Amino acid sequence: MAIVEHLVVETYGAFISKHSERLRVTKADEKLCEAPLMHLQSVLVASKGVGISSDVIAECAERGIPIFFCNPSGHTYGTVYAAGLGGTILTRREQLYAYGDQRGRDAALAFAAGKIENQAITLRYMAKTRKESAPDAYEQLCQADMAILDHLASLERLDGETVEAVRERLMAVEGSAAKAYWGAIRAVIPAEYNWTSRQTRGATDPVNSLLNYGYGILYGKVEQALVVAGLDPYAGFMHADRPGKPSLVLDLIEEFRQTAVDRVVFGLANRHFKVDQDEGGNLKPEICRSLAEKVLAHLDAGVRHEGKSYPLRMVIQQQARKLAAFLRRERPLYEPFKATW
Repeated sequence: MAIVEHLVVETYGAFISKHSERLRVTKADEKLCEAPLMHLQSVLVASKGVGISSDVIAECAERGIPIFFCNPSGHTYGTVYAAGLGGTILTRREQLYAYGDQRGRDAALAFAAGKIENQAITLRYMAKTRKESAPDAYEQLCQADMAILDHLASLERLDGETVEAVRERLMAVEGSAAKAYWGAIRAVIPAEYNWTSRQTRGATDPVNSLLNYGYGILYGKVEQALVVAGLDPYAGFMHADRPGKPSLVLDLIEEFRQTAVDRVVFGLANRHFKVDQDEGGNLKPEICRSLAEKVLAHLDAGVRHEGKSYPLRMVIQQQARKLAAFLRRERPLYEPFKATW
């Protein structure tokens, strides 16, 4: 039997229960699957109408297995953790104090720099196999790579002691780099997908729907890493505060979007992956499950980081802990994750 590390439940009417040392998913009298608790790292509920027993919640909390609830558009609307994970006070106090001093500004600049650099690296990654087979696309990707990297110098020139003093200009630089990135991506998305531009919530075209759903899965992993590191997911720096807005999750996720999700989705598109959607443009359950499995497998795959190979999910946790240490003044700076190509 294959080891199940991430249990994905996307079947309407399914029920998750605990049997001995396993989680069991059933619908009516039919057993759909089982997952041994000893190997399980997460549970993703990706459909409406899924039931879950209190025994499952208690056992997952005891073992540190998060349960994520995600809708078909990729929005993570709830997460269950062990109650004690949010109990580290010193880190959260320093996180809040940092907003008003240079630490907050430096963290925001690091998040933006990480996103921009990894966008450029992703374009290089995609260009390297196209020099002979698609020279026009290769040239467009290379030109965009250089244009995006120019934005790093713009970040370095931003003056101001706090994040409030630089945020508006920082977001303008980040937005300009993103425009160049997504403009170049058009050269590598097959025409059959009719993809014209990046759209976030509410998008119904196949590529944006895949991206949004993939980011929803990544969102849950980043939130988990921040909570485990003792940080408040709602007290961010680069993204402005707003009630109900997980600003720090949106900050940290920026340096991982390209490696964890973009490469997976662009790879699927270039293999002409068939994206089945309902009348409202939502991904059908089987597509949600397929994409979730691919993104989660990618998060378990090894990446080079600081001279060693680690699963990408572990790098996310390492970065969250480094951010916490920086905010506590235990590290002189926070350096974002830099992908390889």
